[in-house]
Amino acid sequence: MDHSVSVKEGRYYILRMTNGQIYDLVMKDIGGADVPLSRFKDKALLLVNVASKCGFTPQYSGLQSLYEKYHDKGFEILGFPANDFLWQEPGSDSEIKTFCSTKYNVSFPLFSKISVKGKDIHPLYKLLTEKETNPQFSGKITWNFNKFLVNTKGEIVARFDSKVEPLDAQVIGAVEKAIG
Repeated sequence: MDHSVSVKEGRYYILRMTNGQIYDLVMKDIGGADVPLSRFKDKALLLVNVASKCGFTPQYSGLQSLYEKYHDKGFEILGFPANDFLWQEPGSDSEIKTFCSTKYNVSFPLFSKISVKGKDIHPLYKLLTEKETNPQFSGKITWNFNKFLVNTKGEIVARFDSKVEPLDAQVIGAVEKAIG
């Protein structure tokens, strides 16, 4: 097992790779608490890089609807704010949390702002985008609101571009299949 630790802006991101599974990561939630992704083991996950000032920001509504529809069936949406595309997520974690809860009534888990591309890419997004750890759905994040679907076994089973709405039939079908 390969163990490595990455430090960014005084925060520790722990990455322990075991078979490429995301469950070995510990993330900071939007409130600053450590959240081991193993907490979401045995659930289907939709991981989304989000931004508050993007043309795709209204997708928060669809994400929330999707979350409400499938959460009780073993589904989670994990939102990862990122300011990597035209500075469309400039706020602090507190500002992002307030925006999401007041404007879109977001109740799915949000995490501390990270980088999803470039030299300071967060280990989670390195795992999601590199061919070695995600051979079927690898590739750079193209914009805000890219979506990765992980099944209940921790396998990445689908990827959706920003333009694919959360309530699109292909997303719903993939989520239902991932839930099992």
